[in-house]
Amino acid sequence: MKQPTMKSKEFDSELFRKRIIKIQKKLKKGEILILFAASHKIRNRDVEYKFRQNSDFYYLTGIKEEDSIFILTSDSAGMFCLPKDKEKEIWTGIRLGKDKIKSMLGLDYTYDLSEWEKQKSAILIDHHTLYYFFGENPERDREILQEIKTLSERAREGKFGPHRIEHPHFLHEERLTKSKEEIQILKNASEITKFGHMRIMRESKPGMYEYELEALLEQEYLKYGSIGGGYGHIVASGQNACILHYVNNDDLLLEGDLVLVDSGAEWNYYTADVTRVFPVGKKFSEAQKTIYEVVLYAQKNAIRQSIAGVPFNDVHDKTVRFLADCLREMGFLKGNLEEIIEKQTFKKFYMHRTGHYLGMDVHDVGRYFLDGKSRPLKDGQVVTVEPGLYFDPNDESIPKEFRGIGIRIEDDILINGKEPINLTESIPKEIVEIEALKA
Repeated sequence: MKQPTMKSKEFDSELFRKRIIKIQKKLKKGEILILFAASHKIRNRDVEYKFRQNSDFYYLTGIKEEDSIFILTSDSAGMFCLPKDKEKEIWTGIRLGKDKIKSMLGLDYTYDLSEWEKQKSAILIDHHTLYYFFGENPERDREILQEIKTLSERAREGKFGPHRIEHPHFLHEERLTKSKEEIQILKNASEITKFGHMRIMRESKPGMYEYELEALLEQEYLKYGSIGGGYGHIVASGQNACILHYVNNDDLLLEGDLVLVDSGAEWNYYTADVTRVFPVGKKFSEAQKTIYEVVLYAQKNAIRQSIAGVPFNDVHDKTVRFLADCLREMGFLKGNLEEIIEKQTFKKFYMHRTGHYLGMDVHDVGRYFLDGKSRPLKDGQVVTVEPGLYFDPNDESIPKEFRGIGIRIEDDILINGKEPINLTESIPKEIVEIEALKA
């Protein structure tokens, strides 16, 4: 397989300047947006997790350094950032510094991070509305609230701080609809993901452990420039597939079992999200085939329904009806279809949603409801389509041959008028394709 064609990862000043200007135009006089970069997180003692920038901060600035603070008003843009420090740079890497960041992004001002304490009152004064992602960082929340309280006590000086804090929905609205550049990045992430999934389909065999497949996935992702998985790999063999967010990945692969793998590569801050199911050995059993074909049909149908103008929730509701009707016809559910839907007895076998937004975050930003109604899908959005069926391994009311079967099939879909584009369609999911790879 050849390496995916990818655009350069060099810093694109023009892209981020345009984003800043676009968001700036949404702010009125007296409104201010503050974004905090991510901080390093301690894994244990003095060992840190691998750093990954806050998605909103990166989307707007492209700056990957920790602890920076971005400030935007209707007439100015600025940043507080890590200072140049020769001794610290020897240990943790070269810092951009305030002068370079100012030039890169065309900002009106930049300060060393140490100046934040002195400057934050002046920055907030005379702004009645603060746009801020409240609840993401309790320590920052307390800092902001305390500063607003302090400013409120200066009313006799004719000064005032923000009277209200609002969620910056307008920033998430921009992230929800993907540009051509973002779609290409997602295509690259999808292509890398394909290499990982196809490799483990070919190489898995009885006697291996789930973590060996996880290691192969990670190897393929890193080989093509990804930072690895965009979320924790789910490699669930046998009855582990009935645990939706199974992440132990430490069980033995057994002949006759299936493996459910939910994994997507992250490339340049955008992640794919793909689930495939395949036999540990070479063939699906008849019971496994039966359930797999039902889920695959449901998934293909849901993809066809993922078109511009269709309410997001409609795709899920129709998928539920189809799967519930199949379960009823196969004898797994009792009663008529309307009773099954009303009483939600289908949730014994299908308990999650059929999809979600996808982008920089695996569960990407954006509102699913507007004015109390399910939001229509729109061109440029990317969503997952991932129906599934799960059969409790300990439920003796289920025929033995079906117990412990867990099937989920997931692809990444670009909304494109009446013709949805499956970004991950090249990853095999037909039984004949999978068994051919296994052979």
